[in-house]
Amino acid sequence: MYTPPAFREDDPQELHAIMRAARLSTLVTATDAGLMATPLPFILDETEGEHGTLYGHLARANGQWNTPATGEALVIFAGPDAYVTPSWYAAKREHGKVVPTWNYTAVHAHGPVEFFEDEERLLEAVTRLTRLHEEERTAPWAVSDAPPPFIRSQLKGIVGVRIPVTRLEGKRKLSQNRSAEDRAGVAEGLAQSENAGDRAIAGMIPRS
Repeated sequence: MYTPPAFREDDPQELHAIMRAARLSTLVTATDAGLMATPLPFILDETEGEHGTLYGHLARANGQWNTPATGEALVIFAGPDAYVTPSWYAAKREHGKVVPTWNYTAVHAHGPVEFFEDEERLLEAVTRLTRLHEEERTAPWAVSDAPPPFIRSQLKGIVGVRIPVTRLEGKRKLSQNRSAEDRAGVAEGLAQSENAGDRAIAGMIPRS
């Protein structure tokens, strides 16, 4: 990922926060047959390994899991994003030498990918992922709410994914290369948008 110094994010806590907030990511593997990619939710285990370990699962019918990968896998976590019009810049009124751009946050996680079929490991991975996304609900659903034979039959249709992260690349492109006046204009403009992603970016733009 191309990351100019002004936009580079190296803080592990910030990187993990972006990964957790992304919810749905994209698993990419390079193979002799070409690139293969699958949108997947992952759970990040921050206690396992130097940079954490990712767990998820994909459909057994998905050929990505049994097509040997060449080199490490890449998981792309995309955070909020927003179009930035130059009309919001104070510089537009001063000299007009401005162009549109896009603000966003993203993390690229690299690591060797392991696909596993063991039923107990699959059950644990599915249970943890379900708990993560159900825990804030008033009446959370649990894997154990379904009949065990049904769950076992469902597990036969998936394959687990484990990626011990060896390297993280983070980017927070939030108008840091603009003047304080330009950043204030962008934040104000985005804050008035009806788009939730625009408003999220508005709150991230540094003011000083």
